[in-house]
Amino acid sequence: MIFEVQLISILLGLFIGLVLALTGAGGSILAIPLLVFGLNLSLTQAAPIVLLAVFSATSIGAIQGFRAGKVRYKTALLIASFGIALAPLGVWLARSAPTKILSLGFAATLVFVAWRMWQQSTQTLHAEENKPAPACVINPATSKLFWAAPCTRRLVLTGGMAGLLSGLFGVGGGFVIVPSLRKVSNFDMPTIIATSLTVIALVSAASVFTYLLHGDIHWNIAAPFVISTMIGLFSFKLVSHKIPVEISQRSFAVLAVIAAVIIINKSF
Repeated sequence: MIFEVQLISILLGLFIGLVLALTGAGGSILAIPLLVFGLNLSLTQAAPIVLLAVFSATSIGAIQGFRAGKVRYKTALLIASFGIALAPLGVWLARSAPTKILSLGFAATLVFVAWRMWQQSTQTLHAEENKPAPACVINPATSKLFWAAPCTRRLVLTGGMAGLLSGLFGVGGGFVIVPSLRKVSNFDMPTIIATSLTVIALVSAASVFTYLLHGDIHWNIAAPFVISTMIGLFSFKLVSHKIPVEISQRSFAVLAVIAAVIIINKSF
């Protein structure tokens, strides 16, 4: 029985590694329903396992971003500080909320992420060029960020939302941070991705630590899942460029909607 559970954990981890290779950190949200359905875990049991995998994957990406000089570390620390502050609240809500309410909230989050992913797959360069002036602007002469009040306010809200959702549902929060930075700043995409990975690593670590305090992590499932996720991520990363981004994003969106429908049906 234990061997079967660990084998399923490994297979699910490899699949999530594929999803992460194709879609980035935001793809980890699919790991929750897979663990719930595949191993009959509750949302609160699956959340810390997924967060461990998210932390492992994003930490490596963040280190690579630092080495490449792409991380806006002050921006990352501001967002992460509010994310870390609200992550324990999310964990508390997850442990306190009725299972049905928590499941419906997670299903709604899945649908939202699916919609955003589908929207990204149809986004055009023309639409990107005509977006309004951002609140957070880097001075090209000094490479420093203008810390205007609207910029700071938006980054604080982004961090708080990402942290709350991380603790509540066990998600990395990339689907909140990346679109927010794209909208509110004039950062290029490598900078946005590197900065987001840094924030996700810090916030997910805080959420994992909170779950550890309650002793909620099933290590016999978490260890093989995290290891296989990392193996899958780096293996599939080598061939991910051969799959069109639009196809991977739309496939993810469809899977997310299907998972949301199953969760809603199971809740009732």
